[in-house]
Amino acid sequence: MENLSLTCPIYMLAPMALTKYKLGELLELTTETNEKLEYGPDSVRGMTITKEIIPTKADIKNTDLSKFLVVHPHEFVFNPRTHGKKIGFGYNRTDTAFLISWNNIAFRVKPQMKSVVMDEYLFLHFNRDEWDRKACFQSWGSSTEVFSWDALCEMGLYLPPLAIQQKYVDVYQAMLANQQSYEQGLEDLKVVFDSILDKEKHKAKMIAVGELLTEIDRRNDDGAIDDVKGININKQFMPTVANTTNVNLRRYKVVEKEQIAYSGMQTGRDKCIRIALQNSGQPIIVSPAYTVFEVNKNCVLPEYFMMWFSRSESDRRGWFMSDSSIRSNLDLDRFYETQIPVPSIDKQRAIVDIYKTYVERKSIGNRLRERIKNICPILIKGSLDEGRV
Repeated sequence: MENLSLTCPIYMLAPMALTKYKLGELLELTTETNEKLEYGPDSVRGMTITKEIIPTKADIKNTDLSKFLVVHPHEFVFNPRTHGKKIGFGYNRTDTAFLISWNNIAFRVKPQMKSVVMDEYLFLHFNRDEWDRKACFQSWGSSTEVFSWDALCEMGLYLPPLAIQQKYVDVYQAMLANQQSYEQGLEDLKVVFDSILDKEKHKAKMIAVGELLTEIDRRNDDGAIDDVKGININKQFMPTVANTTNVNLRRYKVVEKEQIAYSGMQTGRDKCIRIALQNSGQPIIVSPAYTVFEVNKNCVLPEYFMMWFSRSESDRRGWFMSDSSIRSNLDLDRFYETQIPVPSIDKQRAIVDIYKTYVERKSIGNRLRERIKNICPILIKGSLDEGRV
């Protein structure tokens, strides 16, 4: 801790109600490992650059978990390898310990410093773009930049009194509880939706995709359309990343509203079928390598068809059916062989309505999450401003 009134000129003084610390004064490493294998694969977690703890995406089959770090409630963890000017970081706000890979760094507030700083307040400090920028600036390395434990300990911060910290943590926790309650409702809706689809798989007639689609090959012959799109792994049209300079766009295929574009390339590599429904009122164009379809609307709704291929189950099947080439393509003939359940149009419409509700609520949930992320710098600033009074 630094008493600024004794070391700085008057014009550099921080207000007396704020105290400056180095993080190394507040924090200590935690090095407990899972050597007795008290925790299994279900306890393994990962972290994101949005500062969330998530189930691990790594393949941990046959992995020695005895070297993994145990992260107890109220402890922190970060990935020292920076990712695009962001630090993978997480805080265990649950009441259960979890495992994290041994090549990450876990730490906690020193017991004797809990009268100075709250865990949750410290998380607000870390959950800001400003902190990411400072951490990445202090990273080192050529091929892989590393933000070390020592560099973290050298970083400084101002702390207001504990009562002020508590006030702003309460605001954050209230927003977090609201968002988590919303997401629980969203998860309940998804369970209902998935249950309905599972029932239709056993009740509705299974029809091959090839029987539901008609290929459309309209070209941009007059060059009137210059809105070139690709398809991302989220099954959405996006501005093309290809260099179209000096490319003859008259050869490109036109996609009208309610038509579907498909690319079987790299399905196995990405474990994703690249397919998208055109919802815009204006036509777009896609690469000649894409296939454009119309669905037989007397049999299937475009939204229902697209909804079915938005499921991870369809992506897994596409990955399984893809060929053994380097790019692991899902050829059109194989795609046509895929079967989906096709109930009555009325039932499809009801299912699509539920799906649209889910997608809309998921979008709202994502915005709530982003709002919570954006509120952290505001709360930190508010607490420091109040501490100056």
